[in-house]
Amino acid sequence: MIVFVLAYLGGILTIVSPCILPVIPFVFARADRPFLPNGLPMLIGMALAFAAVASFASAAGGWIVAANQYGRAAALALLAGFGLTLMLPGLADRVMRPLVRLGARMSGSADKPGGDGIIAPCVLGIASGLLWAPCAGPILGLILTGAALQGTNARTAALLLAYAAGAATSLGLALLAGGRVFATMKRLVGAGEWIRRFAGLAVLAAVAAILLGLDTGILTKLSVGTTAVLEQALLDQLHPQRKPGGDGATAARTEDDAADLPAEGLLPSLSGAQQWLNSPPLSLGGLKGKVVLVDFWTYSCINCLRSLPYVRAWADKYRDRGLVVIGVHAPEFAFERNVDNVKRAVATLGISYPVAIDNDYRIWRSFENQYWPAHYFIDANGRVRHHHFGEGNYAESEQVIQRLLAEAGNRGVPKELVLVTGSGVEAASDGRDVKSPETYVGYDRADNFQSPGGVVQDESHVYTAGQQQLNGWSLIGNWTVGAERAQLNAPQGGIVYRFHARDLHLVLGPAADRQTIRFRITIDGKPPGADHGTDVDAAGDGEVTTQRLYQLVRSAGGASDRTFEIRFLDPGVQAYAFTFG
Repeated sequence: MIVFVLAYLGGILTIVSPCILPVIPFVFARADRPFLPNGLPMLIGMALAFAAVASFASAAGGWIVAANQYGRAAALALLAGFGLTLMLPGLADRVMRPLVRLGARMSGSADKPGGDGIIAPCVLGIASGLLWAPCAGPILGLILTGAALQGTNARTAALLLAYAAGAATSLGLALLAGGRVFATMKRLVGAGEWIRRFAGLAVLAAVAAILLGLDTGILTKLSVGTTAVLEQALLDQLHPQRKPGGDGATAARTEDDAADLPAEGLLPSLSGAQQWLNSPPLSLGGLKGKVVLVDFWTYSCINCLRSLPYVRAWADKYRDRGLVVIGVHAPEFAFERNVDNVKRAVATLGISYPVAIDNDYRIWRSFENQYWPAHYFIDANGRVRHHHFGEGNYAESEQVIQRLLAEAGNRGVPKELVLVTGSGVEAASDGRDVKSPETYVGYDRADNFQSPGGVVQDESHVYTAGQQQLNGWSLIGNWTVGAERAQLNAPQGGIVYRFHARDLHLVLGPAADRQTIRFRITIDGKPPGADHGTDVDAAGDGEVTTQRLYQLVRSAGGASDRTFEIRFLDPGVQAYAFTFG
């Protein structure tokens, strides 16, 4: 129930988000009509359309994407006709029949006694719902991530409907207030016709903005504030038990505290794995009597990579005392579904314990997991006794392992803790001075994009660098930006990012197998020198050869505001996400 309340409140907050601007003209074009037979059906149609499309698009295949594109095109045509009928009803009826005639019927039917006044605004609301692309803040991000990983189901649809209902509620309140203003203005001589024409112009402007992609580009930059802080505060207050522990974000337990480990449930089945690496398939029966550590990870996740030295050390230290470590590889990006890529990563990272390939997220869902990395500690009786999300708290986690091994009858379990010093991408983050967030390049989750004109979705486009502000980034050159990543179409293209951190990583890969893509980086316009990462030399030169995370900057002098630029000398590179440490 708490999650549904969060979804509804998150929807209400969209009224102060810039992403609501494109649909406001569609709603307020009918603000001079009675609310119950006009405004309310339109908002209901908008909420239902958004919830239906988002439910399927978050987890379905490419067919729903194509269907949604046709639906958006039809909605744009319908609303453009509606706008024209408001501005020039006579001319529009002659030039654009029968589409505009349908729009004219919709715009005027509510005034006719016995007309289809409820159906018409509902259809307009559905069209608006097809076009609405809300800003993906923390609450909507939580809902969509769950939908993508757990599949489309009644709960997912209900959460999205709750979110849309919250947005409709705030729009409805604004519509009621706006209706009173319009009613007052229409009392003035001649004002009614001008209001109608202005509303039509606003509708056409909104259609043009959506058609040109301005609703997800320039409009986002016009925000005088963001709802993300408010949404995160709501999550922390109403949903704190699912907040991951970061780099030491949760105080480490003492040894006495570790003794109190109530059962959280039974170890779920591992039969959903597509394939097993380093081991034959493991079963619950075969693990009976063993202490088990389940580590959910994915090989391009920087947080997972920084926790790996500890997981490997625990596997080696306690293997002969009854500990079984199982890595469950659940992919975040499409290339991580390639088992050959995972095999190479397992070998490169020196992982010798069993790894379950969970491409369908069956094991992930059985644990009701939401995070990378996530560690679950299971006792010899098959009960989950402890969990930890994110990096950090390694001493606490090892004390839990020691406790569970002692409970299982292992005598002489060593009390000292492993000494781990990660290197390269596995080195611990300087979390106290990291002011740059994980940043995705694909348009589904992209933030702070500063190239002029915004993102052009799924089409080849030449980008230029925008004015660089902290945590802002730009593309340079000819790129095609997809939902998950951007691909360079011509040589000499690049990416610029203004960041504050010690380390900068970028998930990259070649578009074709066995392709080598040369690149060169600069920091504040100069070669990196001593500040180069493990995948680049002091002159700034490096190569993309496989799909993985590349460490490009390791500042010798610690974190500070710096401008990073990478130029690719060859086309075909695919860029997915920046991470920092």
